[in-house]
Amino acid sequence: MTTTVPRFEELAAPSHWRTVDFISDLHLQACEPATVAAWQHYLQTTTADALFILGDLFEVWVGDDALHETGSFEAQGCAALQAAAQRLPVYFMHGNRDFLAGPEFLAHCGITGLADPTVLVFGGQRLVLSHGDLLCLDDVDYQRFRVQARSAEWQEPFLAQPLAVRRAQARGIRQKSEARKQSGAIYADVDGPAAIAWLNAAHARTLIHGHTHKPASHALAPGLQRVVLSDWDATAHPPRAEVLRLTAQGLERVNWAPMYERS
Repeated sequence: MTTTVPRFEELAAPSHWRTVDFISDLHLQACEPATVAAWQHYLQTTTADALFILGDLFEVWVGDDALHETGSFEAQGCAALQAAAQRLPVYFMHGNRDFLAGPEFLAHCGITGLADPTVLVFGGQRLVLSHGDLLCLDDVDYQRFRVQARSAEWQEPFLAQPLAVRRAQARGIRQKSEARKQSGAIYADVDGPAAIAWLNAAHARTLIHGHTHKPASHALAPGLQRVVLSDWDATAHPPRAEVLRLTAQGLERVNWAPMYERS
């Protein structure tokens, strides 16, 4: 499968920013309280000047109306984001699990939506930010679903259903996804030539993305690299709660799990 190079939004970092954090694929859900607690601790204590969430913050998002359900997990998660957004700017990019997070979610949390992809201009560098799923070209079935699920023709009837029905459907999708993982199915990775095409079109040298849950840095071509964010799982051995931190000195991986455990 081939893809055209998308149009890039551009965000210029203010001159006072010294530290920028990137996270993705936390897959927050009520049944994973340890990961939720690690994330909340991070939000309360990070010294970054800005936070970029590059998709799949939530395991599933079935509509912004979930914010109005008394005691809902979505409302609790947004309260944590709202508190963080009062201290530092927070940017949110959709992932493949929370692509239905809409304008009400952003406004309620006081955070800024981010197009996928976006070029961040920071300290003379140009970095392409993406969730990453759009570059997994070999997953043809998913790419077809991605186009469908982001259309008004798909979203409007889905969101018109009662919240309880949407939650039940989401549980079914998660169960199928988990069964596929347990079966040892191989997931498509980011397509290298497509990533290079993106970087060249954006006049950038670094692509930062999540989605694949395979944290690493890959040399794509001379002077070009892609840096993959880690997923979060505070109950894993060892626990995963990694932040990718950008400063004038470059990119650094910071494992938040030991800091959370010491608090």
